[in-house]
Amino acid sequence: MDNAQPRATKREWIGLAVLALPSMLVTMDLTLLHLAVPQMSADLGPSSSELLWITDIYGFAIAGFLVTMGTLGDRVGRRLLLLLGAGAFGLMSVLTAYATSPEMLIAARALLGVAGACLAPSTLSLIRNMFPRPAERTTAVTIWSTAFMLGGALGPVVGGVLLEYFWWGSVFLLAVPVMVALLALGPVLLPEHRNPEGRRVDLVSSALSLVAVLAVIYGLKETAKYGIDAASGAAIVGGLLVGYVFVRRQGRLEHPLLNLRLFASRAFSSSLTILLLTVVFLMGNQFLIAQFLQSVLGLSPLETGLWLLPAVLSGLVSAFAAITLVRRVRPGYVFAAGLVLAAAGFVILSGVSAADGPGTVLTASTLMFVGVTPVAALGADLIVGAAPPDQAGPAAALSETAHEFGGALGIALVGSIATAVYGRSLADAYPSGAPAGSDDTLAGALEAAAAMPDQAGQALMDAAREAFALGLRVNSFVAAPMMLLLGALAAFLLRRITPAAQEADMPAEPETAAAH
Repeated sequence: MDNAQPRATKREWIGLAVLALPSMLVTMDLTLLHLAVPQMSADLGPSSSELLWITDIYGFAIAGFLVTMGTLGDRVGRRLLLLLGAGAFGLMSVLTAYATSPEMLIAARALLGVAGACLAPSTLSLIRNMFPRPAERTTAVTIWSTAFMLGGALGPVVGGVLLEYFWWGSVFLLAVPVMVALLALGPVLLPEHRNPEGRRVDLVSSALSLVAVLAVIYGLKETAKYGIDAASGAAIVGGLLVGYVFVRRQGRLEHPLLNLRLFASRAFSSSLTILLLTVVFLMGNQFLIAQFLQSVLGLSPLETGLWLLPAVLSGLVSAFAAITLVRRVRPGYVFAAGLVLAAAGFVILSGVSAADGPGTVLTASTLMFVGVTPVAALGADLIVGAAPPDQAGPAAALSETAHEFGGALGIALVGSIATAVYGRSLADAYPSGAPAGSDDTLAGALEAAAAMPDQAGQALMDAAREAFALGLRVNSFVAAPMMLLLGALAAFLLRRITPAAQEADMPAEPETAAAH
C-alpha cells in the first residue's frame, strides 16, 4: 500500500525545486525566441525557412536525443548526466546569445538542444526514485510538469521584459545563472541513481530516430514554402522509411533504445499520444500568437508578455486545481473537460483579425492554458507511473519527448501552414515595386512597406498583417475540433484509471501498480 513506502523528507522536496528550475529553463528556451523573432530577423535577416529552423531545431534536437540520454543516464548515473548537461547548457546558451548569422544560430540552437536532452530525462526519472509513494509522486510530478509547461508559457513574458531593455541574444543568457546554481546544489540535494543492469547506448538507433524526424520535417517545411516537388516528397518518404527501419530494429534488439512493450499499457500509450498532440497545437499556435501581438497589433515585446501573463497564471492555477480534482475524479474525465475548454479557446482564436485588439487573444489564450495545462501536468505522471521502476528512465524520456517533440513539431507544422497561407494570401496584394524576396516573412514585408510611399506602404502593411492573421485563423480552425476529438478519446481510453485517492487504498499488486 501507499503507506508502506517511505515518506519524502524536506530534502526531497527542496531537491524537487532544484529539479524544476532546469526543466523550466529547457522548455522556456523553446519559446523565448518567439518575441525575439522581429528583432532577430532585422539583425540577421533569415529567410522564412531559416527562421523556422532557428525556432524549432532546438526542440527537435532535444526530442531526437531524449531517449538516448535516458538510456545513458541509467548507465552512467542520472545525477551525473544532469550535471554534465547543466554545464553544457550554460556554455551553449552563451554561444547562442552571440550568434552572428542565421547558420551560426541554427547550429548553436541544435547544440543547445543536445545539452537540454541531457537535463530532461534525468529530472523526471530522479523524481520517480525520490518520491516512491504514489500520492506524493503525483504531486511531485505535477509540480515538475507544471514548471515544465510554465517555462514554455513564461518564455514570451520573460523574453518581453528582457527585449524591452536588451538585445535579442539576452534572452538566452538567463539560463547561465540557473545552471550554475544547479551545478552547486545538485551534488548536495540530489541522490545518484543508476540501473545496475544499464545497457549500452544504441548509437545506430539514435541516428535512425534523428534522421527520420529531421527528414520528414524538412520535407514538410519545403512543401509549405514551395509546394510539393520531388525533393520534398523524397524527404518525407525517406524519413518515414527510416522511421519504419527504426521501429523494426527496436523489435529485434534484446535491449532496445525504445522499449515497444511499454506501449502495451493503455494508460501509457493513450496518455503519451494525447499529451503529444495537445502540445503540438498549443505550442504551435502560441508561436503565432506572440508574433501576431507584436507584428500585427504593434505591441512592444514587454506589452506582449504582459498581455500573455494572465493566461500563464490561469494555467498554473488550473494545474494545481487538477491535483486535487484527480484524487476524486478519474483522470480521463479531467483531461476531457480541459480539452473542451481548450477547444473553446481555439474557436475564439479562429475568428481573430488584424482589426481586433489583444483582449480577444487574451481570452482565447486563457481558455487554452486552463484546459491544456492539467493534461500536460497529469499526463507525465500517468506515463511514468504506468512504467515498471526499472523502465523509469526510458519512460521519463518518452514523456519529455512528447513535450519537446510536440512543441517543436507544433512550431514546424503550424508555422509551415501559416507560412503557406500567408504567402498565398499576400501574393495577389503584393506590389510589383517592392524589393524581391521581402514578402518571404511578415517582418520582411513590414520592412519593405516602411520604405515605400505612404499609401502603397500602408496598403502593403495592411495586406501582410491580414495575411498573417489568416494563417492564425486557419490553424485555430483546425485545432478546435482536434481538441474535442482528443477529449473524447481521453474520456474513453482512460476511463478505467482510478482516481489517486482510490489508488492509494489499493493493495500494491503487480498488475495494479503497472496499470496506475
